[in-house]
Amino acid sequence: MEDMIINVSTLPEQLHRLFRSERVRVRDDNGSVVLTPVITKESTDLWGLLPSDKFTTADYLTQKKQDKDMES
Repeated sequence: MEDMIINVSTLPEQLHRLFRSERVRVRDDNGSVVLTPVITKESTDLWGLLPSDKFTTADYLTQKKQDKDMES
């Protein structure tokens, strides 16, 4: 069986409550069915490392230039 990704809401309620993600990967592991949460972009944000959630590439480049100028 190929891996597939399904929406958690399609699972029975008892399983649905176990997952905090919206989707799960379903795979066959030697006869056992394994459900693994699919990590979405929101779940992998680098919390606390960026000044704000709207930190653009231009902002990053500006910050890098300021950092380099301070080192000189």
